[in-house]
Amino acid sequence: MAIESEVAVIGGGLAGAFAALSAAREGADVRLLSYKQSTLAQASGLVDLQGYTPEGDGPVADPYEAIPALPDEHPYSAVGVDGVRAAMALFDEVADRYRGAHTDRNALLPTHGGTVKPTARYPSGAAAGLASDDRDALLVGFRSLVDFDAPHAAAHLRNAGVPFDVLGASIEFPGDLNADAKVTRYAKLLDEDSEVPVGGRPRNVRSALAAAVEPHLDGAERVGFPAVLGDDDPAAVRESLERALGVPVFEVPMGPPSLPGLRLEDDLYAALDDAGVSMETGNPVVDYDGESRVEQVSIDRNGARIPFTAEQFVLATGGLVGKGIGSDREGVREPIFDCHVPHAADRYEWFDRDAFGDHDFAHFGVRTDGTLRPLDDEGSVEFENLRAAGSVLGGYDFAAEKSGSGVSIATGHAAGTAAAEAVR
Repeated sequence: MAIESEVAVIGGGLAGAFAALSAAREGADVRLLSYKQSTLAQASGLVDLQGYTPEGDGPVADPYEAIPALPDEHPYSAVGVDGVRAAMALFDEVADRYRGAHTDRNALLPTHGGTVKPTARYPSGAAAGLASDDRDALLVGFRSLVDFDAPHAAAHLRNAGVPFDVLGASIEFPGDLNADAKVTRYAKLLDEDSEVPVGGRPRNVRSALAAAVEPHLDGAERVGFPAVLGDDDPAAVRESLERALGVPVFEVPMGPPSLPGLRLEDDLYAALDDAGVSMETGNPVVDYDGESRVEQVSIDRNGARIPFTAEQFVLATGGLVGKGIGSDREGVREPIFDCHVPHAADRYEWFDRDAFGDHDFAHFGVRTDGTLRPLDDEGSVEFENLRAAGSVLGGYDFAAEKSGSGVSIATGHAAGTAAAEAVR
């Protein structure tokens, strides 16, 4: 017997979560079908709208001013500036520990590699680290956490011409963790302010960490740590360190696995639960029935095909990296509904010979009409009750533009809202 809902959202990442949340808040009965854990754990936790133009110019000061000038095939064109604003208003409500909503302008944040990144929203824990702030900074890395070389990052920031002096120091994390310790291990010790052995005697980890940093302050007016300062209550960890050091403390966004990304995931899934969204996780959607309409989809549960029926569907399975778009020697395709993905027949045209050139594969994805319904190779709607959102969409290079999170949130919100309105 098929499991029924009014709106079925396929994909549990940022786009899928906002599609499901938006549809549920419009009063629809929503089921979220998610095969794997969202990719938020692989993201920095920063939320970008538009950091650079498609031509590579930037950083963009005001993404809302830049959006109307984007090409017609860009996903933002289907949503519009007002749609992006509405989606970000929902984000600000759900992710209330984020900052940046006070202005339309991008903030500039230092990253663990020593670059400066334009972003529209950032965790409150990163607020004291803004690159537009002229207070001198100390970056602190842990020798056991090899993903963040603080002296290297500080040198790169100085070369980038930031308006403050920045130094870097590498210290031993109290308790002498192994180099393969997970970031959640650091976070748990700091959350619980656990006792760790320091100099042959036990000491609480927060005070021991502050004591290890203090000799390196050298007049610094703020201190940046890798983004591992707690998971359950990172604000309390930062406040403890600030009291001990006497200066503001901030987290530097890191690569995967990302605690800020995991914190955001926790907030989103709590909001989905509060909105009454039903969730089916751990099993892939592998097939569908229907012609001009999707009648039902099937998930593979330990070899058994379980049907799910709905009046409206949202496809938010990700792009090439998330396997929402697949490719082989025969071509490029969307694997669930076989939606059309525009691409050159000659595989050698998919990429540029310059490693940093404009690669066609970066733009692969389904194209849609103005309501985000996928189009076939003749420009006709493929399924009247299917919409697409997030990086499964084509027509833009989210990595080069720094627009991935914004497109996912905005198109997810628009697709979920449209799906809910269609079932009224």
